[in-house]
Amino acid sequence: MPDLDIPDLNDRLERLSPAEILQWAWSTFAPHIAASSSFQTQSLPLLHLISQVCPAMPVIFLDTGFHFPETLQFRDELQAHLQLNIVVVRAAVEKSDLLARYGEGLYRRDPDLCCYINKVEPMQRATVGLQAWISGVRHDQTENRNNLRLLEPEADGLLKIHPLLNWTKKEVWAYIDQYQLPVHPLLAWGYVSVGCAPCTRPVHAGENERAGRWAGLDKIECGLHLGLTRR
Repeated sequence: MPDLDIPDLNDRLERLSPAEILQWAWSTFAPHIAASSSFQTQSLPLLHLISQVCPAMPVIFLDTGFHFPETLQFRDELQAHLQLNIVVVRAAVEKSDLLARYGEGLYRRDPDLCCYINKVEPMQRATVGLQAWISGVRHDQTENRNNLRLLEPEADGLLKIHPLLNWTKKEVWAYIDQYQLPVHPLLAWGYVSVGCAPCTRPVHAGENERAGRWAGLDKIECGLHLGLTRR
């Protein structure tokens, strides 16, 4: 791991564009770096930038086994369109074994456990051996994300990098329009933020873009961006 002055780098990198931040990250950490993406509409700017700046960078997709078919279709469409280096990662537990042990409703009875099994633990495995992890989170998405810095060291030494952290939803859409990027098929049906099918609903007028995630539950994050540590 390079010897980095994180506070100084945060001050300097926040003056740069997302493309410049990506270029710095790739030149500093490659090949021990990867991005992650949920392959929804708001993922488009980061994925497009990766395809332009560092197309060899692995892009981790967590296939929980509970995605909308449209999300898998959109992932494949973007892979073909942008020539992305996608790495699919799945839970250590087979979906059939998970359902046999916990039943159909684990996502509602214990959503944190469901996310841990299907997202957090697989990502922990996927990031073993990496020095840095590129994420597309933004300040304007949730209260927790509003407190993040561009560079966030994890407790185990992994450095999380958020090139789009200071972008707004308006800037995301301006970028999508500028490059005429395809949008997620479910956006037309009100799915502004798309997660697993059982626990995602359309967003209504006036709601936050993530209001459709874990609706009715006291939960707004899957755990990937709440201080990922090894167990």
